[in-house]
Amino acid sequence: MNTTITEKLDLWLEKADADMKAELLAVKNDENELYERFYKELEFGTGGLRGIIGAGTNRMNVHTVCKATQGLADYLVQNFEESSVAISFDSRIKSDEFAKAAAQVLAGNGIKVYLYRELMPTPALSFAVRELNCRAGIMVTASHNPSKYNGYKAYGPDGCQMNLEMSEYVLSLINKVDIFDGVKRADFGKALADGVIEYISDEVIDKYYDCVVAQQINPDVLKKANLHLVYTPLNGTGNKPVREVLKRLGVTNIDIVSEQELPDGNFTTCPYPNPEIREALQKGLELCEKVGCELLLATDPDCDRVGIAVKNNGKYELLTGNQVGALLLDYIAKNRIKNGTMPKNPIAVKTIVTTPLICAICEEYGIKLVDVLTGFKFIGEQILMLEEKGEENRYIFGFEESYGYLSGTYVRDKDAVNASALICEMAAAYKLEGKNLCEVLDSLYKKHGRYLDSQDNVVFEGASGMKKMADIMADLRDNPPSVIAGLRVLTFTDIQNRVSLDCVTGERTPVELPRSNVLCFYLENNASVIVRPSGTEPKIKIYYCAKAEDVDAAQKLRERMAEDIKSRF
Repeated sequence: MNTTITEKLDLWLEKADADMKAELLAVKNDENELYERFYKELEFGTGGLRGIIGAGTNRMNVHTVCKATQGLADYLVQNFEESSVAISFDSRIKSDEFAKAAAQVLAGNGIKVYLYRELMPTPALSFAVRELNCRAGIMVTASHNPSKYNGYKAYGPDGCQMNLEMSEYVLSLINKVDIFDGVKRADFGKALADGVIEYISDEVIDKYYDCVVAQQINPDVLKKANLHLVYTPLNGTGNKPVREVLKRLGVTNIDIVSEQELPDGNFTTCPYPNPEIREALQKGLELCEKVGCELLLATDPDCDRVGIAVKNNGKYELLTGNQVGALLLDYIAKNRIKNGTMPKNPIAVKTIVTTPLICAICEEYGIKLVDVLTGFKFIGEQILMLEEKGEENRYIFGFEESYGYLSGTYVRDKDAVNASALICEMAAAYKLEGKNLCEVLDSLYKKHGRYLDSQDNVVFEGASGMKKMADIMADLRDNPPSVIAGLRVLTFTDIQNRVSLDCVTGERTPVELPRSNVLCFYLENNASVIVRPSGTEPKIKIYYCAKAEDVDAAQKLRERMAEDIKSRF
């Protein structure tokens, strides 16, 4: 066995808590298993931590959580005379334990902690950071990953996930912390009694709900339409907040998927609790068929993303994140203009891999569209920039193709509580007009063209796979195609080198986005192919947009685009 691995194992067997010692003793003769647990430290990136739950340096456990939190505490102590941190957690295995441990470390370093008493969604954490004037925030979650994972999202004082500069600084301090002897950890009960740890009050939670309710566009439609829906929180944090907000809005005709109603980190009936995939929504769809509702809502475990299905011609059709985002922006813009509540010079924000159908909608309504890199924190940064100029009211909507939406400025992360309420309001408003959301979407396509947006993941395993990915990106960058699927490439944008080439005129213009290993090919007829390596997994992601007269033609074009671009891999 590798000597370094053996030394780490011996240290953990000496100093780790009893449960982890027992876990390691059970696998001490399995060299491959021990290697996976100890060959590296669990990485702290701009999103924080994420990994498989278990004992070892490359696992999510109380010791890796405490080490990361000690690094965060050192950052706060070095940079501020006084500071506080808000903490929330989801339904995952050990989430409450990890949240409590993080609170103990912060308290042990003299830092005030505001902790939610029970599990609450990611957007509620973002809200608390700003409402309580905290210097940082921690959300214990692994989002939509399978049950064996947990994680830890770190937030800055603006309520956005930590930016690159702050996260690199915190990481440098984490790397200096001895995982066992370098952590200061207060007694939880004493810190609570002394007021160093304080539970977040019901008043703060109510204020968050009030802010969500305030995002209504047409307040009366939900009470008039008697919308019938099925809701599943996928055993996560959405159960209470989503139902509470819908109740305040007058939605009472709700059937809950009983197997997925209560918190359960094992996700027994949805092993991959991701509302983007049909399997996660299967129980909800079965209940829809049974009760004959009009709409299905499904929020992921930390309730920052929501997926939907709509009853159309007697069948339930799942809509994509791009389709729901387009519907919501069109609904918000059309009705805010109608109601006289549209701000001057309104702004919408989307990520670069999100459907260009949004461009046509923004042009129709006179909305300025801002494109940002993938990751909702970049949408949050745009809100902050407006806020600093006293113009945050110009922001009307932001979303990303991966089912994340936000229509208000009260949080700086995607909010499935907000999105669920808006989707219900939109469905109710169109119901009163005798339409369902699929029919409204078809009308958008008739007006702007049939956009088909989709994504491919090409996996490259092992160390050789990482080199292969790098070679593919380098070749595409150095030898960009001039034609894809028979369509001319009009513009080639290299975000890593921050330059955009007009392939017709040869003119080069600077790109204002931060450097990121992303290549964008914009083709004739509003088609596009965007290629980027995943930041967390050994795969290249390819985003396609095909525009045609009808869905069959768009699908055929998409297939030709995929065949062409992947032939270069």
